Amino acid sequence: MLQIRRATPDDGPAAFDIRLQAIRSQCIGAYTAEQMMIWTRGSAEDGYSALLDKPFYLGCIDGEPVATGMLDLDHNEIGALFVLPGFIGRGFGKKILDHLEHLALESGIGEVVLDATLNAVDFYRRCGYEGGEQSIYHSPTGLQLACVPMVKRLS
Repeated sequence: MLQIRRATPDDGPAAFDIRLQAIRSQCIGAYTAEQMMIWTRGSAEDGYSALLDKPFYLGCIDGEPVATGMLDLDHNEIGALFVLPGFIGRGFGKKILDHLEHLALESGIGEVVLDATLNAVDFYRRCGYEGGEQSIYHSPTGLQLACVPMVKRLS
């Protein structure tokens, strides 16, 4: 059973590793190998750990992190939703997403946005998100990636 908990600063390396493995296994075909390598280079200490200051959560199995997700309250944005490759297809991404949406509602947010990677668009559509126009995400590292901005009205 997935247990969701708030991440601590000590969770930076585990969260970064989940992100790295998820991107390198799930984005094949949606992005080039070069884009994925640039996207995942570095370490948690290169700035990724700073995300843990936001409402950042880990989904854990038997205490071991297998999924991540974040809610940016300043921008009503959901992000950093990643699941380790060996745990895909078990509903863990959906559980983290539901948790983040519930937190948004509790915070008085009625609508959330996100930038879906091309491989995740169908997942978000099944979860009630709308959007179809492709855009370019500009990462803090300067990498530009195709994405689909999406929105969901919460109730």
